[in-house]
Amino acid sequence: MNSTADPGLYSGFQSIFIAGQWRRGRGGKPIEDTNPFNGDTLAEISTASAEDVDEACRASLEAQREWAALVPAARAEIMMKATQIVEARQEEIVSWLVREAGSTRLKATMEWTFVQGVFKEAASLPHMVEGRILPNDIPGKESRVYRKPVGVVALISPWNWPFQLTARTLAPALAVGNGVVVKPASDTPITGGLLFAKILEEAGLPEGLLSVLPGPGSEVGNTLIMHEIPRVVSFTGSTLVGRGIAKASADGKKIKRLELELGGNSPIVVLDDADLDLAVEASVFGKFLHQGQICMISNRLVVTEKIYDEFVSRFVDRVKGLKVGDPSDPDTFIGPIINRSQLDSVVEKIEKGKKGARMLAGGEPDGQVLPPHVFADIPTDSALAQEEIFGPVAPILKARDEQDALKIANDTEYGLSSAVFTRDVEKGTRFARSIEAGMAHVNDQPVNDLPFNPFGGEKNSGIGRFNGRWAIDAFTTDQWVTVQHVPRPYPFSLKDLVG
Repeated sequence: MNSTADPGLYSGFQSIFIAGQWRRGRGGKPIEDTNPFNGDTLAEISTASAEDVDEACRASLEAQREWAALVPAARAEIMMKATQIVEARQEEIVSWLVREAGSTRLKATMEWTFVQGVFKEAASLPHMVEGRILPNDIPGKESRVYRKPVGVVALISPWNWPFQLTARTLAPALAVGNGVVVKPASDTPITGGLLFAKILEEAGLPEGLLSVLPGPGSEVGNTLIMHEIPRVVSFTGSTLVGRGIAKASADGKKIKRLELELGGNSPIVVLDDADLDLAVEASVFGKFLHQGQICMISNRLVVTEKIYDEFVSRFVDRVKGLKVGDPSDPDTFIGPIINRSQLDSVVEKIEKGKKGARMLAGGEPDGQVLPPHVFADIPTDSALAQEEIFGPVAPILKARDEQDALKIANDTEYGLSSAVFTRDVEKGTRFARSIEAGMAHVNDQPVNDLPFNPFGGEKNSGIGRFNGRWAIDAFTTDQWVTVQHVPRPYPFSLKDLVG
């Protein structure tokens, strides 16, 4: 931490941030923001209305014009100040993630670290926005390409990694000269949105550029997507909702560009020659981190027949040693499911999984805390193998050999992240390149996200890439401008043209 001074805890979260002002939203019933572990009420937060969305979009567009006209160093300075604030408020942010998102302290600290990196990245992006001079075949003509911010970005973020999955759009979009209107998930309106309003306000972000509008997706989200001002819609969430957003973004007055990170069914593949100690440790982490509520978490474990029994035995023993319960305990690895509806969905999948598979670890929920479940001998057509689980449930599938393992890994409509374990790195690389996923990792688990590396999926896992130069591409647009330096003769007949 760069500062030892106590900056004073943020407060006032009953209000929301609209066009640079903290006030009550014009929406209906407020959000009761609760702790998923013990049910305590953290805040009663007013919600936005369609009228608030319109005000936010228009204010953002107005402020964006001056923001984009600043020299890159001025925008970089705001991003660096935000980085310093995130560092100074580490414990405050981690505490909010534990209480609001049900994050264990381990996961919350990882998420804080990721966001610190995102803001550091954003401080460099203003100087990475580059135009080009292109060659052309018309005498006396100069052909220029200018890269410009899109204007206003609509950001709809999820509840599972709310701080990180808001930051990875918000920080780069602002850094390259845009305004942003955020609609956070109703389960995490503070860590997914309002905390950023406090941080960036403290950092000196110009008024009006950012708004954070908690509220129901049916009113706030749909209005924001359909509004004529935002030019890009950035959404992280389920494939089902993503399909609806894609349709709505095309049905409005102006067609939007989309950055979508959607569902996942990521495999971890363990081949015959894998280091089993490494594969087991990585698989337990990459399956059960944050209760399995991560888009790129390992949804399935695919293990070749030769080592299958030994892997299963070691994996189950390791899982049974995980500490489950209060996420504020530093030793807890598995905390609560975010809400009762999500818990019921996971339990329903467990009941389906019991048919035709061996359950080797399990137990009943305690409140919203669900102990880790392990199923072996999962059929490839099982719901646990085909559906995104989003809970602490590990289905293990047996593959005959490497070729069969690849077939099983690709037997899904999703293609977000993936992993393969083998002592032969080049074989692992060939295998990774054959997996139909946007991201593949050799001898590591699939939960990886680095600020300057492309993050995104294939198939039904999304459109576009986040981070680094890919974020610049996502939140800027090219404009072709030509300058005719000397008079050009114009053809008025075919003879003039070919002569």
